[in-house]
Amino acid sequence: MTDRKEILVAKIVAPQGIRGEVRVQTYTQAPSDLKTLKVHGNKLVDGAFHFVRAVPSSSVIIARIDGVNDRNAAELLRNTELFVNRKDLPELKSGEYYQTDLIGMRVVRDGITIGLVDNIQNYGGGDILELDTGEMISFVGASVDVERKIINV
Repeated sequence: MTDRKEILVAKIVAPQGIRGEVRVQTYTQAPSDLKTLKVHGNKLVDGAFHFVRAVPSSSVIIARIDGVNDRNAAELLRNTELFVNRKDLPELKSGEYYQTDLIGMRVVRDGITIGLVDNIQNYGGGDILELDTGEMISFVGASVDVERKIINV
């Protein structure tokens, strides 16, 4: 699929309380997925990340980081991106893919290539493909041909 060895799964967005916990915006299918993934970041050591609880009706979780014991230390982690190694992710069934696999795929509309996927955004109304042309296309109703690396919209 892709040669990306690390997959972005979350980002620390703010401190939570005074004991060093942090608020983490998750990009996983379910926020609780971070309970079982081996998460690392540029300011974290493997094994340092601990899921505490999910925020109801949100993609935000509360986490504890080893060695971070107060709000000031937690503040220093703001905007830290959290990754997992691709090899640590669960195996996919045939025809399934991770969102990151879409990056670089050709996007086709009515048989004509309109661009390559540069990024994927979601502002609350569904996934949006950001193309290398600057155009943004809704992913709703799109079909993905994983083998040919084509997305039909």
